[in-house]
Amino acid sequence: MSDWSTPMVHAEAIESGCALPLISRNRTVGVLTLASRVENSVSREDVDFLLRAAGQVAIAIENALAYREIAELKDKLAQEKLYLEDEIRGEMDFEGIVGQSSGLRHVLNLVETVAPSDSTVLLLGETGTGKELIARAIHERSRRKARTFVKLNCAAIPTGLLESELFGHERGAFTGAIAQKIGRLELADQGSLFLDEVGDIPVEIQPKLLRALQEREFERLGSTRTTKVNVRLVAATNRDLEKMMENREFRSDLYYRLNVFPIRIPPLRERPEDIPLLVRYFTQKHGRLMNKEIESIPAAAMRKLSSWHWPGNIRELENFIERSVILTHGTALQAPIGELSTNGRNTPMPGTREANERDEAVRVLKITNGRVAGPNGAAARMGIKRTTLISRMKKLGIDPRKVS
Repeated sequence: MSDWSTPMVHAEAIESGCALPLISRNRTVGVLTLASRVENSVSREDVDFLLRAAGQVAIAIENALAYREIAELKDKLAQEKLYLEDEIRGEMDFEGIVGQSSGLRHVLNLVETVAPSDSTVLLLGETGTGKELIARAIHERSRRKARTFVKLNCAAIPTGLLESELFGHERGAFTGAIAQKIGRLELADQGSLFLDEVGDIPVEIQPKLLRALQEREFERLGSTRTTKVNVRLVAATNRDLEKMMENREFRSDLYYRLNVFPIRIPPLRERPEDIPLLVRYFTQKHGRLMNKEIESIPAAAMRKLSSWHWPGNIRELENFIERSVILTHGTALQAPIGELSTNGRNTPMPGTREANERDEAVRVLKITNGRVAGPNGAAARMGIKRTTLISRMKKLGIDPRKVS
């Protein structure tokens, strides 16, 4: 067959036909055969033309084979990737917690360490970092996993109702108390109680919570009967409790009771290697919920998503991916990455002095329900002039009407 790989073709071979090997890069990918029923109908010019054509046909065939091989490998890698991601989640067995960064692994190692005990855990981290998922993971790995996991967001309950939500009340304890109510503390007996945003508990309620944690007993509102409970507490906050202690906004004895085993959850900007995993996870999650088969994520979109600092952390990323899935009409995720260059344009980069000033101003404005001036306003609480705070708010892009 080597004779046919060159233009030197024997005369006997072209009397009624010929067979030309299709060779590309020293590899035979096929044979081009020409035959005729008429004797001596294949001329030497025909053979020369076929030799030239055979080279082009061989290149085309090799490209087609290479493309098919790449497609098969891509499908195999995609399947292996999904399998390995499922294996990672299955091996670690942390439901809903996705990531392989060193920061997240450190957190999960601490969870494994403290979960078997009944010690109080304090989760520290910015809003949207997944503190509730970590709290659930602690409960699921504890001896109390067969009992109730009760959660309460202290910032979401009005101050006048928070005590009732925590400890419960008797009928007639206050106006509107038309029936007995069991509090979250009692519901969590023998289980775990997760107090989110614990820094927002009013100072007047903190001593009663401290007593419940230390003595494992409390009284419902309007009752003189002491109720015994055995509760494992997991608390979480995005606020600086030590600074709040200095400002007499948080009791030091309660802080030390909560700060038995602190775990800091890193923000998403400190674990950028987890962003691609989270993007794929949320894409699959919301794709299933919306009955959409999204098979790929454009590389340019993934680069942009991975480089964004995500001030709202995982919660913001999930909301963005959910919106992307809604906008997608096809098998490739259509992420509106242009929004990332405009979102928070007045918001300083996290970790800077301006960002810390903004966080502090927003926090105090939330406490004062957006009130700037007056003896109980944000300016007085921060120890600065009203005009100074207003100027700072304009500079940092803070609208008091949107933080109250």
